[in-house]
Amino acid sequence: MVDAINSAGFLKGKFVKELKNRFLCEVLIDDVPTECYVPSSCHLSNFLTLRGKSVLLLPTQDRNSRTKYALYAVPYKRNYIVLNTSMANKAIEQGIHSRRFSFLGQRSEIIKEHNVDGYKADLYIKDTDTIVEIKSVISLKSAALFPTVYSERAINQLHMLKQLLEKGKKVCFMIVSLHPYVTEIVIDKNTFFYKELSNCVELGMVLYGFTCRLRDRTIVIDNQIPVS
Repeated sequence: MVDAINSAGFLKGKFVKELKNRFLCEVLIDDVPTECYVPSSCHLSNFLTLRGKSVLLLPTQDRNSRTKYALYAVPYKRNYIVLNTSMANKAIEQGIHSRRFSFLGQRSEIIKEHNVDGYKADLYIKDTDTIVEIKSVISLKSAALFPTVYSERAINQLHMLKQLLEKGKKVCFMIVSLHPYVTEIVIDKNTFFYKELSNCVELGMVLYGFTCRLRDRTIVIDNQIPVS
């Protein structure tokens, strides 16, 4: 499978280390130390150990980028753990019209990054006036603990979602595991995030968990898993 994906456009390298700038890392490409972009909002070492491991890279999209390649995934068992955290949004966006998401009702008009009363929704389903918020998690455990790091932004988002729910808006909160073999997502009760999330659920927000995986060069939603 590695060879098939590489032939689809991925470059293979060996991870050396994360740099002080959390968006940068060093990777050996053909034994040459190369600075690469890390598409994650926090250090990947919070989730897993990459030093010395084979990784998949993709060319960066921005011509003015200081790096030529971006970190994408690391092999795991018979598939990969995706390291680009924005791919959770892409997987949901690309799959949202499938039967798997029939619980969302009519989905003929989906708007990406739509402003709803001052809140920037990852996806907005105009048909049903539904806000879809998407989060990603990377964990090597079968039961992935979420959140893994404190995020003031996530707390503020939940506070705003609470206000929207109080106005009668519909909200669907999705957590996507970038590790395809996770079987459950567990919300950490010892966090302020849990309290804010619970408040939103009490007001009608629905929670869903999913895993995703790489198929050829495409990231797809694989399974629905429980959120507890």
